[in-house]
Amino acid sequence: MPPSPSSAPARVLAVDDEPQIRRFLEISLRAQGYAVALADTAQAGIDALATRGADVVVLDMGLPDRDGLDALREIRRWSQVPVLVLTVRSHESEKVAALDAGANDYVTKPFGVPELMARIRVLLRSQTAPADASPLFDDGRLRVDLARREVVLAGEAVLLSRKEYALLAVLVAHAGRVVTQPQLLRELWGPTHQQDTHYLRILVGKLRQKLGDDAAAPRWIATEPGVGLRFLLPG
Repeated sequence: MPPSPSSAPARVLAVDDEPQIRRFLEISLRAQGYAVALADTAQAGIDALATRGADVVVLDMGLPDRDGLDALREIRRWSQVPVLVLTVRSHESEKVAALDAGANDYVTKPFGVPELMARIRVLLRSQTAPADASPLFDDGRLRVDLARREVVLAGEAVLLSRKEYALLAVLVAHAGRVVTQPQLLRELWGPTHQQDTHYLRILVGKLRQKLGDDAAAPRWIATEPGVGLRFLLPG
């Protein structure tokens, strides 16, 4: 949801060197009720964040003065502000590197307003959710209660193996955000298995089968090619 009229608008800092992209971001974000600050270089963005703060940073990876990945690493040395990176569709390795460096999510250029706003809403919700809230997903058909370790599909309990449940739990805990393949392999099989992507493919296939989820038109578990998996939120 966009900021409510009764509350202070969420602050979005957009860092991109292309004037037309900055203008597009400014118009789109202001139309949704966000307060917007703009920067056209990595250093200007870092300075703006350090002096004025932000609730979300939208950071382009291809900046003229400094590599976006390097700027992201610097931000992460002193701030945990949610960062949404902008990248190009063909650079899958860039997406993985950005997520591993501390980005919370990414969108690929060209992107539409609905996708951008959905990503920003997820990041803002993750910032405002109570720390002691029980992780729970329930869209009326699938219910995943991590506190009780319960998975219910259409009113029926789903029997999952230990690894299948562990995979689902990681995805639900990061719902709406990409979880990279290396991160999943590390959490499920340990640091020595980060190249064993076939383990993950088999496990995802089994989990989708038990949930009745279609990889070609996913309702819950979406593959981000070359990057990882995303647990989809309703709407």
